[in-house]
Amino acid sequence: MSELWAHTLTWADVDPARHPFEMDGDMAAELAALVAPLLPRPEVAREERWRSLDPVTEFLAGRYGRWACGWNWSVGEGDVDGGVVEAWCCSSDSVTTPDATAPLVVEALREWRGWLEDLAERFAALAPSGKSPASTADLWYWERACTRLVTVVADRTQAESGWYGHCMQVLRWFLACNGINEGQAEEIV
Repeated sequence: MSELWAHTLTWADVDPARHPFEMDGDMAAELAALVAPLLPRPEVAREERWRSLDPVTEFLAGRYGRWACGWNWSVGEGDVDGGVVEAWCCSSDSVTTPDATAPLVVEALREWRGWLEDLAERFAALAPSGKSPASTADLWYWERACTRLVTVVADRTQAESGWYGHCMQVLRWFLACNGINEGQAEEIV
């Protein structure tokens, strides 16, 4: 199901301004209790690595929005390759008992959300000044801004495995956030 893949998320899907999210300690405990029954048994997680967590991802996306599909986009070669989440490794290593695994899911979701919020702040800081429309900024401006984002993504992903896929996605998000059309964005990326 490609709609559950973090690789297919757009900025409209993940923009924190469009998708409010709050999670205090009580809400985290409540969410862990709701997630626990959806978790696979460890042997199922090992055998059906790619599909075993789909019920969890579907639940999180249904509850919070598509942005939540990135909750298990771990650093390195996890379930979803080349991401930023350190709290989650992969289903075959992270899934144990429901009581132990559910809080990891919540922690991973919060970490993913923190990344999206960090990106939103960086995007705002890297946007052209309010004096001129984004579309009039020259190509050199966008390339310099994207270079700064490449460094950030390489750091957060630890430049592991397929990190460059998420890096290109972040660059597209940044450009979309600033109103750059898809054709020009592809050229810049």
